[in-house]
Amino acid sequence: MRQVIFIDEVHHHLHERLEEMGFSCENCYALSKASLQEKLTEAKGIVVRSRFRMDSHLLDHAPHLEFIARSGAGMENIDQDYCKKRGIVLFNAPEGNKNAVAEHALGMLLSLFNRLRKGDSEIRSGKWDREGNRGYELEGKTIGLIGFGNNGSQFAKILSGFDVRILAYDKYKTGFGTSMVEEVDLETIFKEADVLSFHIPQTEETLGWCDETLLGKFEKPIYLINLSRGKIVKTSALLEALNSGQVLGACLDVLEFEKSSFEDMFDQSNMPDAFKQLLENDKVILSPHVGGWTHESYFKLSKVLADKIEAHYSGQ
Repeated sequence: MRQVIFIDEVHHHLHERLEEMGFSCENCYALSKASLQEKLTEAKGIVVRSRFRMDSHLLDHAPHLEFIARSGAGMENIDQDYCKKRGIVLFNAPEGNKNAVAEHALGMLLSLFNRLRKGDSEIRSGKWDREGNRGYELEGKTIGLIGFGNNGSQFAKILSGFDVRILAYDKYKTGFGTSMVEEVDLETIFKEADVLSFHIPQTEETLGWCDETLLGKFEKPIYLINLSRGKIVKTSALLEALNSGQVLGACLDVLEFEKSSFEDMFDQSNMPDAFKQLLENDKVILSPHVGGWTHESYFKLSKVLADKIEAHYSGQ
């Protein structure tokens, strides 16, 4: 029997589809890492989100492993070089939550532009301040996208109805420009963007890439959006830019200080000073890494993975 171990809970559609393909599925959501190692000895597949890193130490306990399916887009919690050496096939599902990410980014940006959080809070406390909550329109702005994969291209699609100019740069892709999106170099984004939005994975190359140097290259003050990975943006650099006026506001669904477990993120004794300053800054809108985590995307992620696994084993 071909066994698949579910390390994290995902939509039951994937479980059902795998069993239709002849796999035996076992849910191991509550197992410790040590207990999980014993379960992996006969596993042909693993389904994971982020609970444990798929490193060589863990995967050495799975000598018959054929694939790892990650319910999500990013693959930074998987040792891809090790898997390549062993011939373990990797599946992810960026197509499954790209629309959720794009809509969330738009919602955060409109909320920031229109001071919705501030206005809502003030009204609830008995304050009626129309002038202090005067907003800005998105129409006419220039949006600079860094990365034009599934998420970047979907964000551009959603933005296209707002009469904005869309610039996009992707180091590893060319020829994607359309009547809606201008394919440009980084220098053009530095010169012309009003809004900067990141849509790139976390790699050694992108860790801390958005730092003082990068932010200092923009010729006009910008708004910053990050729904990719928190460690791409150096919080200290962002705070400095917010304080200087180089960054007018930020929408962050992901944070530099995220861990696989969030229980101690708000422990005051361990909280980094930069994180405290970020929480206190009224120019920043935050959400708890839920940009791609809608009720609809929960199903879509599993369907995309099921389709890819089925195609792989059917030789398509």
